[in-house]
Amino acid sequence: MIQTPFYLIDQAKLLRNMAVIDRLREGSGAKALLALKCFATWSAFDLMRDHMDGTTSSSLYELRLGREKFGKETHAYSVAWADHEIAEAVSYADKIIFNSIGQLERFDNQSATIQRGLRLNPRFSTSGFDLADPARPFSRLGEWDADKIGEVIDRLSGFMIHYNCENRDFDLFDRQLTRIETEFARLLDKVKWVSLGGGIHFTGEGYPVDDLAARLKAFSDRFGAQVYLEPGEAAITNSTSLEVTVLDILNNGKNLALVDSSIEAHMLDLLIYREKAKLPQAGEYEYQVCGKSCLAGDIFGDARFERPLSVGDRISVADAAGYTMVKKNWFNGVNMPSIVMKDLDGSLRLVREFGYEDYASSLS
Repeated sequence: MIQTPFYLIDQAKLLRNMAVIDRLREGSGAKALLALKCFATWSAFDLMRDHMDGTTSSSLYELRLGREKFGKETHAYSVAWADHEIAEAVSYADKIIFNSIGQLERFDNQSATIQRGLRLNPRFSTSGFDLADPARPFSRLGEWDADKIGEVIDRLSGFMIHYNCENRDFDLFDRQLTRIETEFARLLDKVKWVSLGGGIHFTGEGYPVDDLAARLKAFSDRFGAQVYLEPGEAAITNSTSLEVTVLDILNNGKNLALVDSSIEAHMLDLLIYREKAKLPQAGEYEYQVCGKSCLAGDIFGDARFERPLSVGDRISVADAAGYTMVKKNWFNGVNMPSIVMKDLDGSLRLVREFGYEDYASSLS
């Protein structure tokens, strides 16, 4: 038996998402790039490669990982490239996307050998969190002045416009894209490609995938531009669980189940956005599932079970891939979860486990 905690990637569930991506690509002509900022577990890339067109990155290391482990088309984006990074970035990338006109001009000569893009900020988004809102006041994410952008348009072949965040509402997507078409038409007419970023929850249950495909095709046809999407969460949603084991049971006015994991170390976004984990909710026995770190608020959330929990019982935390494995850390020295693959035949395969040497070598 594989020792918990571990992230369990279910290939069959992952392939369901890939099938939706195939359907969207075929119906729209759009290309899909895996957003490595959300999911960069390269042991799964062999399963995803035939269904996606490449990767997009937010840093030099993500860029290199995409080139070396995924291959295919590689987009290089960073909020700010450093002088010592730019030559290496250009060597890995098919397209480099600058966050500002200042960066485009600063690295004009170094980037002239590949296609260049600019992040365009439409000054609106679908994000409900100020922390993640690219259109927040004084946002540093992209340029919005069409006149200023027009002055450098001859150096650009495309734009990246990332403004969706877990957007499940197709009608909202349609309205906002129409606004972008209207406000930036004279710029969009002059480029060869446009990335609409990630954050469109098109693999969610009931999402009108064919309507999205038709809308993307209409956009592409209008401007004569290749459309790109950058799915992160959409590519891996509901494909992975975090498997944990109960270490202790307490009752301090409420039943508490302490497990061999930690949200601070293994599901950090739950803490950042004050969200609860997706836990079992069937049964009459209620427990608050708690992490083992010393952080008082290290709590996965409330769960319900068919029978009372005991030490040694396994709990599965669902939908645990996006922005989790890339953010895991060594807080409290709590061991990182292993990475396990559930193959199509149902067998479990240990891909990677971590130990003390990994912890020690991350420090000095």
